[in-house]
Amino acid sequence: MEPLIILAATTAALLVAGATSLRALRPLRAWHRSLRGGLAAMFLFTGLAHFNAFGMRAELVAMVPSALPAPELLVTLTGILELAGALGILLPTVWPWAAAGLSLLLVAMFPANVYKTLEDPTLRVSQELGPRTALQALFLSATLAVIWRYWTARGNKHV
Repeated sequence: MEPLIILAATTAALLVAGATSLRALRPLRAWHRSLRGGLAAMFLFTGLAHFNAFGMRAELVAMVPSALPAPELLVTLTGILELAGALGILLPTVWPWAAAGLSLLLVAMFPANVYKTLEDPTLRVSQELGPRTALQALFLSATLAVIWRYWTARGNKHV
């Protein structure tokens, strides 16, 4: 739930900042720029979690499906990719590619959410899988919206 709160709060805060009369903040009036900031904050949080910044590394390692090798390494690699995506989505020259990479990462990591729900005896599949799927779909929709904005505005220099 924390990633959703971070995404929503950061995006909203940036939109509000863009609505001020400060010239330097005006570019944030564009929804896609504020959403990119929200995604960057969210993936910074989730990426740092892969390195135990919030005491979550063990839980993330446990989410790796048993059919995959080296869960510790996979969690580290996905954490690096999330942090790189968080930075990349803010950089003017690579943000569309970073959004595409984050979209692929969300799709690739979704099976870990399903595995966690099916394998954890403390979770009820009927109560957990739906919300986990909805969150992943929302995060994926946000990254895809950023990509869509790029493709629909390619002729516009002020993307």
